[in-house]
Amino acid sequence: MPFLYQTLYNFRNLKNDTIDLSNREVYFVGENGQGKSNILESLYYSSYGVSFRTHTESQIIKKNQKNFSINSIYKKNDEIQKVSIIYDEGKKRIEKNGKKIVDRKELINTIPCILFCHDDMRFATGEPENRRFFIDQSLTLYDSLYIDDLRNYKKILKSRNLILKSHQYEMLDVYDNQLAQQGLIIQEKRKKAIFLFNQIFGKIYAEITGIEGLTIHYGTSWKSENEKITYEEILKILESKREQDKTFETTMSGPHRDRINFVLENKNFVQTASTGQCRLISLLLRVAQAVFYTRTTGLKPVLLMDDVLLELDPDKRQKLTALLPEYEQLFCTFLPGEPYERYMKDTTKIYKISNGEWYE
Repeated sequence: MPFLYQTLYNFRNLKNDTIDLSNREVYFVGENGQGKSNILESLYYSSYGVSFRTHTESQIIKKNQKNFSINSIYKKNDEIQKVSIIYDEGKKRIEKNGKKIVDRKELINTIPCILFCHDDMRFATGEPENRRFFIDQSLTLYDSLYIDDLRNYKKILKSRNLILKSHQYEMLDVYDNQLAQQGLIIQEKRKKAIFLFNQIFGKIYAEITGIEGLTIHYGTSWKSENEKITYEEILKILESKREQDKTFETTMSGPHRDRINFVLENKNFVQTASTGQCRLISLLLRVAQAVFYTRTTGLKPVLLMDDVLLELDPDKRQKLTALLPEYEQLFCTFLPGEPYERYMKDTTKIYKISNGEWYE
């Protein structure tokens, strides 16, 4: 299994101890506020070096303490390896097998985790930037160069916007060339990813709901009459929008303005969908993300499922659990009253969680 053991120190409300994670499925059962999600957070943190719940590390430290650490022992390519994250005096240090990691992208492909959580609803009903984030995240799972693509684009965009604000327009040609070049890379990679996603997502949605034809539509900010836009066409678009950019003092076109929608019968499905349908879309996006990752890498991810089955009716819950993608490991949280026994396998371990402590 990828995760074998994890030693926690001053991490949220969890006790300072080592937890055995060596089973293929591990369920954490407890009332709300007892620490179930904190354990999933620590696993996610070990995989990506960041939390999925906060951008402020100091919020993670146990009350009245000044530092925290996570040491994760995992198995990869039949070798025992270790990831350590230490946060002390406002600074974070990440080590892999005792060697300091300088750039977080070095960690991303170590233990790829797919997280299912309540906040995923934003991918269906939230702002366009949330859907862009989802597709970008899916790409970075297997293409570490895409992280640099995004960083470079954001850096160029920031510089171009500063020029627009300071009215130094003589520099626009230089930054238009850079923005077009870097933005084209992002647009083409997103287009390919969404094409592949559509081979997976619609089929799964149809299997669970019986509704066929739901697709993910990629509305690019830079459009062309041809299937593939060229660098020269992008430069013309930027030039045509230059006066608008000057008026608003910001770049009004580019991948940062792309729109991704869910379309059924040529209409935006989410605008008329029920809350339950939107919740299902957000769950199935994660399922598709896991399948997408396996198809592009040949590897199976670790699945982290944080109280995500609660809002589905029993029929859809059963169908979803039957359609879970292939995984290396599965970690789930449940409330005590949930029928988690139905989903158990011979390889499943159950921990009861209370006041930050776990016991079998």
